[in-house]
Amino acid sequence: MADVAIEVSGLGVRFRRNRRGRRSLKDLFAGSARRTRPDEFWALRDVSFDVKHGEAIGVVGRNGQGKSTLLKLVAGVLLPDEGSVEVHGGVAPLIEITGGFVGDLTVRENIRLTAGLHGMSAAEVARRFDGIVDFAELGDFVEMPYKHLSNGMKVRLAFSVVSQLDEPILLVDEVLAVGDKAFREKCYRRIDELLADGRTLFFVSHNERDLRRFCTRGLYLDSGRLKLDAPIAEVLDSYNADSHR
Repeated sequence: MADVAIEVSGLGVRFRRNRRGRRSLKDLFAGSARRTRPDEFWALRDVSFDVKHGEAIGVVGRNGQGKSTLLKLVAGVLLPDEGSVEVHGGVAPLIEITGGFVGDLTVRENIRLTAGLHGMSAAEVARRFDGIVDFAELGDFVEMPYKHLSNGMKVRLAFSVVSQLDEPILLVDEVLAVGDKAFREKCYRRIDELLADGRTLFFVSHNERDLRRFCTRGLYLDSGRLKLDAPIAEVLDSYNADSHR
């Protein structure tokens, strides 16, 4: 299916609530055959959907329902225990946005490193460097070690770098909930530009206004399962109705 950007089929992933599950030394020396069963739960189970190139998908659900886990599976950060995820095209991940930066390196060095790790050539980084710095509003801080930046400055830098990538699929996890109002507006405009350019958006957020602004379709996750796949307005209405019960 050439028009499909993301294919998710029978997806499931499980985690442990704690590290128990192996026999203790006492059990081993006592010759006990009893084994504590791992305290496992399914963060996602039997989730299936497709996303077409150019679609803008909003993922909703209460905390702990598997939204961020789903994004990490699509990004390739996690591997599923069941089912499959196939992504057709490169991914620009705005997930755990300040992760991957090195505290002792300067802003300049971190831009080169992070952009390079995301696949930009040295020539591309040089060509886009001024634009990244200007967007992040860090022109006076390019030689400062990253660890000395404020949290807001770190977020601005990370968004600026990742949003400059040419990858066709953009994964966004709550990044617009941070930063000051003026910078959020810059982020909104940048995402609008990327969508107008035909990029695919996979967007996790609790902000209903943002979801209605950017997304045309929604996925509603409940207890790790896909409860509803429908137009974003219908998904938000269903989610809000459940939340007020």
